[in-house]
Amino acid sequence: MRPCGSTVPRAARRRAPFPAFGALLACLLALLLLATPARASVPVTVLDVQDAIGPASADYIVRGIDKAAAAGAPLVVIRLDTPGGLDTAMRQIIQAILNAPLPVAVHVAPEGARAASAGTYILYAAHVAAMAPATTLGAATPVAIGIGGMRPPGPPAPEGKEGDADRPASPTAPTDASGAKAIHDAAAFIRGLAQLRGRNAEWAERAVREAVSLTADEALAEGVIDVVAEDVDELLARIDGRSVRVRDADRVLATAGLAHQLLPPDARQRLLAVIANPSFALVLMMIGIYGLIFEFSQPGFGVAGVTGAICLLLGLFALQMLPVNYAGLALIVLGLALMAAELVSPGFGIFGGGGVIAFVAGALLLFDRDVPGFGVPLGLIVLLAGTTLATVLVAGGMALKARRRPVVSGAEELVGACGVVSEVDGDDVWVQLHGERWHARAAAPLSIGHPVRVRAVHGLVLDVEPEGAAAGARPATS
Repeated sequence: MRPCGSTVPRAARRRAPFPAFGALLACLLALLLLATPARASVPVTVLDVQDAIGPASADYIVRGIDKAAAAGAPLVVIRLDTPGGLDTAMRQIIQAILNAPLPVAVHVAPEGARAASAGTYILYAAHVAAMAPATTLGAATPVAIGIGGMRPPGPPAPEGKEGDADRPASPTAPTDASGAKAIHDAAAFIRGLAQLRGRNAEWAERAVREAVSLTADEALAEGVIDVVAEDVDELLARIDGRSVRVRDADRVLATAGLAHQLLPPDARQRLLAVIANPSFALVLMMIGIYGLIFEFSQPGFGVAGVTGAICLLLGLFALQMLPVNYAGLALIVLGLALMAAELVSPGFGIFGGGGVIAFVAGALLLFDRDVPGFGVPLGLIVLLAGTTLATVLVAGGMALKARRRPVVSGAEELVGACGVVSEVDGDDVWVQLHGERWHARAAAPLSIGHPVRVRAVHGLVLDVEPEGAAAGARPATS
């Protein structure tokens, strides 16, 4: 007999697990559907560059684009405010943008920012070019270090037009062949970027040859940029649905409502930014050279030598990343060598004065002050030169005083000193002098207790004479 309550058929009991399995499958499908939008909601990467374009900013942007691509970010926004910078660093950034596997937008922001010189090239290279209100771009004329007075060549003036006689000569004529080559190369480069992105190539070339500039609204009207946006959120909303070409493939941007995240520079990039500063590089060079000079002239525990070597290597590392005028570097080394010579062998200030003049001239020539953000301030040069000159004068004066002091040790100090005869044994005479017992000889006979004065020193034997034989003898020390 079947017990009470066992009324469920066996077939029904076998079908019972299937509803539970279906519920589990539905949960898994729901998790997969939830995971897909989470993967797609990777925030937009924002890179912030608020300084001159140099090795540190180039490394920051190149690595930032790589990190954003590895994280699956839909877009990189470079927030830019720069007076310009180095050509090599600018080209590294542009190559990274052109070869990026994801769209890159350059946004000149915040309000009051500028994308001058190298910043204009970077803006033209971006897939999306944007500016905040009250910002500017342009003045993209290259400045080559070591080329004095290089100016961009202006367009040739047509003959026979009305008003040509009243128009002043163009202030942007090239002064030499090397300057003209740099101008033509830069003009061709930015024209190629403009043609690649479908932007105003004519104005881009004028920015190089005539150093013209535009505001944000003017740039939008001229077809130089794509959008004017106050901040990143507005930028993402305005470029939503825009089609850009990334690595020969068209891509439609879906950026509305996306979150964005700032990627700050890492410790390596912050250190590189400090070292690659021309002012800091010059200070490192000075500390390094003087540390080695001090270590070689006054050997000690090696602290000065080790510190000097580290600073000198860091300074040389910075110089190889910066556009250096080697004539200026040679003048700096010569100036420091002359000032070091003044310390070792005082020459009445001739070495010190010449060293200061050479140092100031070299520091002025070392970096081109026309390159935005890469000139050494004149105040720092004067401060370093004045501090070094003061150190040389003080140390040189101390060295001269030390030379004028009487000798207080060695054989020279014994000449003229007075002692007392302590023992006489035939021709052997012993004298007590400075608390020491010396073997002595004299032309006149001496007796114990007789005061004597040293005339000369021959090895370990003193040549003495009775103290009364010469005036001006120093009192005996026993």
